[in-house]
Amino acid sequence: MFETLLSHIQNKVDVTEAQKNELQSFFTFKKLRKKQYLLQEGEICKCLSFVSKGLLKSYFMDEKGNEHINMFAFEGWWISDFNSFINQEKSVLNIDAIEETELLMITREEYENLMLTIPVMDRYFRILYQNSLVTKDYRLIVSNSFTAEEKYTQFAQRNPEVIQRVPHNLIASFLGLAPETVSRIRKKISTQ
Repeated sequence: MFETLLSHIQNKVDVTEAQKNELQSFFTFKKLRKKQYLLQEGEICKCLSFVSKGLLKSYFMDEKGNEHINMFAFEGWWISDFNSFINQEKSVLNIDAIEETELLMITREEYENLMLTIPVMDRYFRILYQNSLVTKDYRLIVSNSFTAEEKYTQFAQRNPEVIQRVPHNLIASFLGLAPETVSRIRKKISTQ
């Protein structure tokens, strides 16, 4: 379980054997059942969570009760309501499990201690945040300038594992499309 996180870290920064051993002390383990919440709107996000196994979605609800997915997180991904985590404000996001999920979680206090104790982790998280900004910029461009078919095709090419594991109605929510539109696009692509 911890090997997934260590592998993820080592793909971004170099850590010593001693640092690898020490890293484990900053995290706690948690399991979620399918459809179980990790975080609900209005709560304070107390932890950053690394997905060791499983799949989660992060979303907000509009005034009509419609779900708007802003992120999927599967093995090797981090998830939280980052604004709530950093600023200790009430969350505007819900996070729940699409599949049975295993997480490694770090509290805000332990996160700060980790940066001081193992300084290379500051660089690791900086790399993650930079990548996240690049991804968000790309998603904004796609959202505002691509056709429905282009949105789905780009998403499928960049995230083939999500296409296989996530129901198409959730993918539609993530892409800002109607489920019927995604069904039509999938059918068209499968007949080509």
